[in-house]
Amino acid sequence: MTTGSLLERVARLPFVAPGDPTGVPAAVLLALSPVDGADDLGLVLVRRPEHMRTHAGQVGLPGGAVDPADEDGVAAALREAEEEIGLDPAAVRVLGSLDRAYVSVSNFDVLPVVGLWDGRAPLHPNPDEVAAILRPTLRQLADPANHELVPIGRLLPPAAVRARGVPPGLVSPVFWVDGVAVWGFTAGLLSAFLRSLGLTTPPVPRNWERPPVARPPR
Repeated sequence: MTTGSLLERVARLPFVAPGDPTGVPAAVLLALSPVDGADDLGLVLVRRPEHMRTHAGQVGLPGGAVDPADEDGVAAALREAEEEIGLDPAAVRVLGSLDRAYVSVSNFDVLPVVGLWDGRAPLHPNPDEVAAILRPTLRQLADPANHELVPIGRLLPPAAVRARGVPPGLVSPVFWVDGVAVWGFTAGLLSAFLRSLGLTTPPVPRNWERPPVARPPR
């Protein structure tokens, strides 16, 4: 049985070292912040513009490819969050990172970084990379009214389903945030993260990406 506040549960995550990347190294930031008067944590999600080459219009976490100038994936996640939504890296206390997870559609091998900030500073979307910022809380995502399993054919246009060779009957966990669907890699990552905190999530299909595990900060 999972006990303690959500913040205590996050702090107790069993952070372990991830494996080596198998694709293009990338990183995303799970920027968590306290919710006044509630045992809850806010999360920052971004909706990508329709003009982007990959993941156009989809909702994800701030992040991107690791640049040669980045010290590591943690540095890359903090830099990308600053570039995309104006989150000051100095305001984020990095707790650790989840194990790498591979995204086949983009060949990114993603390191999810977990960090805490106060949630008060204003965020500003960079229009080149972010169409909108979404600010759900973890308990909102965990509410069964806000998540379900949805066939991929309902989430992608028929041409995209055919081009990707999506198997018949393949489903994705979906979280609904302000009427917007969060699905695919991000939904799988969030499902594993919420489950590790003892929160309710949609079931992750057997053929889905392996759930991340955690890694301590350097």
